[in-house]
Amino acid sequence: MTDFTATRAMFHMPEDVIYLDGNSLGPLPRAAMERMQGTLRDEWGEMLITGWNRAGWMAQPRDIGDRIARLIGAEAGQVVLGDTLSIKVYQALAAALELRPDRRVILTDSGNFPSDLYMAEGLIRTLDRGHELRIVAPEEVAGAITDEVAVTLITEVDYRTGRLHDMADVTARAHAAGALTVWDLAHSAGALPVDVAGAGADFAVGCTYKYLNGGPGAPAFIYVAPRHAETAFPALSGWLGHDAPFAFEPAYRPGAGIERMRVGTPPVLAMAALEAATDVWDGVDMDDLRARSIELSEMFIKGVEAACPMLTLASPRDPAQRGSQVSFRFEEGYAAMQALIARGVIGDFRAPDIMRFGFTPLYISEAEVETAIRIVTDVMQNRLWDLPEHRTRHAVT
Repeated sequence: MTDFTATRAMFHMPEDVIYLDGNSLGPLPRAAMERMQGTLRDEWGEMLITGWNRAGWMAQPRDIGDRIARLIGAEAGQVVLGDTLSIKVYQALAAALELRPDRRVILTDSGNFPSDLYMAEGLIRTLDRGHELRIVAPEEVAGAITDEVAVTLITEVDYRTGRLHDMADVTARAHAAGALTVWDLAHSAGALPVDVAGAGADFAVGCTYKYLNGGPGAPAFIYVAPRHAETAFPALSGWLGHDAPFAFEPAYRPGAGIERMRVGTPPVLAMAALEAATDVWDGVDMDDLRARSIELSEMFIKGVEAACPMLTLASPRDPAQRGSQVSFRFEEGYAAMQALIARGVIGDFRAPDIMRFGFTPLYISEAEVETAIRIVTDVMQNRLWDLPEHRTRHAVT
């Protein structure tokens, strides 16, 4: 059994804060501070440029990729780190379209994260081959997979409501129709068991600063199924995706397998923090994590609904149908969330009216959930949100 008391001790948590926002930015792993200091002092400071060889900087994207692979059910050697999630979406989607040159439809749903849709729109404009981004309601995805579809672009867990797609079912339906799949795991990786290999996913991407606790702006990852690894051609043919970067050849030759999905120079300092963050997962069983996540979220829903009838559950009621987050709708949701943050319960707001709370068993306990329920009840029943300072919109919500 996973010892969540031990994992909590691995994080720096500010006093008097109940952190229910790990689905936007995970807290600081204590080991990350020492790891980054060591990288700065002993590697960059003492090794200078020789650190690329002596400290293994160049291998970090694959090494850490293998550690993340365990958390998403990927085969070893099929995940690589680097760049941003938007870049990885672009890479995966472009490669999938090239593997289906006779089809023109990218199928997605209205619960997908806007950045994924923006990247798809940009790719369509760049290709200028008549592709279409077809957006349907989340519950209509399965029935919309026709022989027109080249690729499905789906975020497994809806960033607003927490609705969970059935990866295996959608992937099977896509393959039966001759389509490929790209899965965005931004709200899945580190939140619940994922099995990209078992589900037959073609491509998957994700960020590492949410449930994986890699820090602000931590690098993203990309997975390519082994059957595509040698044929998927990267639209962003970066220097480090070349088969022999230091041969400095004038023309691009894609690297072997997942290596071709590398683009730019690895962010070494960010990788150091992420490497420390992945150490936390060494003793974590993902089934234990999922069970504990459901316990905490069910407890929160029951307590909040009993005391706050003005809040409407936006997440699926069945815990098997949602990720590791709970969302409530409230017309003044932004102000209410600011009032909660002022009281030490940190969640976040998603337009137009979603109050979102993430449950991360690595560092959230039952006692904290109980306290959070009491504070939510106080803020809502006594309209503590109804103050001018709570209505002022910040740049980041």
